[in-house]
Amino acid sequence: MVTLADIYEAQERIRGVAARTSLVPFSSSSNEFFLKPENQQPIGSFKLRGAYNKIASLAAAERSRGVISYSSGNHAQGVAYSARALGVKAVIVMPNNAPANKREATARLGAEIV
Repeated sequence: MVTLADIYEAQERIRGVAARTSLVPFSSSSNEFFLKPENQQPIGSFKLRGAYNKIASLAAAERSRGVISYSSGNHAQGVAYSARALGVKAVIVMPNNAPANKREATARLGAEIV
């Protein structure tokens, strides 16, 4: 079970990497709610938060082995971005039908795509 302490530790790990996105009030005819524009992250997705938090929490011996993930898009970019920032090798398994722009963006971030 994730504890409040775990959340605070994750917050510290991603500080300065993930953008602190604002809450934007939005009203419809009958409801008021808030939007959180996670498209303002460096990779355009909230997936950076979890990927960076996990890789940053790995022990040095684990990081030295690199990371492997399976994704056809945003998570792949989150892992690639995070691995590059932390000096960790990233291998991303992407399906053949993954969008070309996602494959190219992931490769530009330094991941090996298989």
